[in-house]
Amino acid sequence: MAESEQSVRVEPEYQHRLPNFLLSVKLKYVKLGYHYLISNAMYLLLIPLLGISSAHLSTLSVEDFVQLWNHLKFNFVSVTLCSALMVFLATLYFTSRPRKVYLVNFSCYKPEPERKCTREIFMERSTVAGTFTSENLAFQKKILERSGLGQDTYLPEAVMRVPANPCMEEARKEAEAVMFSAIDELLEKTGVKAKEIGILIVNCSLFNPTPSLSAMIVNHYKLRGNILSYNLGGMGCSAGLISIDLAKQLLQVNPNSYALVVSMENITLNWYFGNDRSMLVSNCLFRMGGAAILLSNRPSDRRRSKYQLIHTVRTHKGADDKCYNCVFQKEDESDKKRTGVSLSKDLMAVAGEALKTNITTLGPLVLPMSEQLLFFVTLVARKVFKMKIKPYIPDFKLAFEHFCIHAGGRAVLDELEKNLDLSEWHMEPSRMTLYRFGNTSSSSLWYELAYSEAKGRIRKGDRTWQIAFGSGFKCNSAVWQALKTVNPAKEKSPWIDEIDKFPVHVPKIVSINNSSS
Repeated sequence: MAESEQSVRVEPEYQHRLPNFLLSVKLKYVKLGYHYLISNAMYLLLIPLLGISSAHLSTLSVEDFVQLWNHLKFNFVSVTLCSALMVFLATLYFTSRPRKVYLVNFSCYKPEPERKCTREIFMERSTVAGTFTSENLAFQKKILERSGLGQDTYLPEAVMRVPANPCMEEARKEAEAVMFSAIDELLEKTGVKAKEIGILIVNCSLFNPTPSLSAMIVNHYKLRGNILSYNLGGMGCSAGLISIDLAKQLLQVNPNSYALVVSMENITLNWYFGNDRSMLVSNCLFRMGGAAILLSNRPSDRRRSKYQLIHTVRTHKGADDKCYNCVFQKEDESDKKRTGVSLSKDLMAVAGEALKTNITTLGPLVLPMSEQLLFFVTLVARKVFKMKIKPYIPDFKLAFEHFCIHAGGRAVLDELEKNLDLSEWHMEPSRMTLYRFGNTSSSSLWYELAYSEAKGRIRKGDRTWQIAFGSGFKCNSAVWQALKTVNPAKEKSPWIDEIDKFPVHVPKIVSINNSSS
């Protein structure tokens, strides 16, 4: 049914498509990837040396060793030098070798049924609020219909209430419900006692109370006094992987430690009641959710852990003003009492550039050598020798079995599916997470991994790529390898009691323009 142009017109910022970043790769991004590989894997150079030495020693006979001993026992200088060299090489190897980081288990918060918000309830509450114009109510309805969200997403009580009651007390209630429920389930799954946790990292972009969210957890669970606690704020939807990377760095220098990572967003105080369309989109997409993840560097935990962290790659484009300003929290120009998160018209272009940098940096770490060679040869031919040949697009499906792409919105998922040449099967965890839970910000990646587990897809040795992007502008990746086959019948997850309903068919997005009906 056709509506007036004024009621359905979508601002230019939502018309832009994600650039085909794999067709415009710059040589410097490839250099970044190899630099990362070399700088983070120098200890691997010692392995061939040790292998050659071992192979040579295996060819020596008993008489050779006797002769060597007779020679050395009368040669103090040779013995001292050989001993010092062996001690030096052994020390260099063990000090430069990074500790392995294991994901023991994780849990995702599933709100109570009372928190469910259908599209009809959403529009009813928006209408009752009395602050939105009729044109912007129609705009929100159109966004909801095209967003990829289903009828079972969740909103906090303060937003669902009539009238809405966004206040600090309600925001704390939401934070406590999300964090404590996820952590309780995680501790039950792992059997780890709260006192054993040595590192705590919490990320929530828009709600940063005093005392901090991390302090709330320390107080609630009576964590030990010397815990290393961190509270990351204002870092957007990609902050979950920043927390994972920070935990990895801390686990490298704190042996025999557990790290608890909590990723969430808070809706209560960040619901926008104004009429700036660039700020209204977040109302339509963001929903209640959170996740808790337990990491360990204890060798004894390998046997019971689900995954091993293989790589983390972080990309930050904040030095560029256009990237910095594309997702910006600010006051409403027409009403300074209202704040919201504004999405710039440059968002999709910025996201494409950040994704391009991150993916190209990650490529040398994960792609098979054959793919790297074909990609590198064609890239050099085009960029250096100016040859007019078709660029070779690496097949990332050869590097990963599973893809967890941040469920930020339907349009971005559509474009990434096309750019990376992924199948509907690969995109299913991201699409179904967006459909069932909405955009839960930094925790969406864990709902997606939980979906793959609930479907029985995770097999021992499988590699999973998590990739998220958000304000700043940032794009971050993490690569996990499954240490065992996950049995969904033994797992407690937000999907397990309804996984047979999925996947559901979600029609592909149709371009929205001024003549849309």
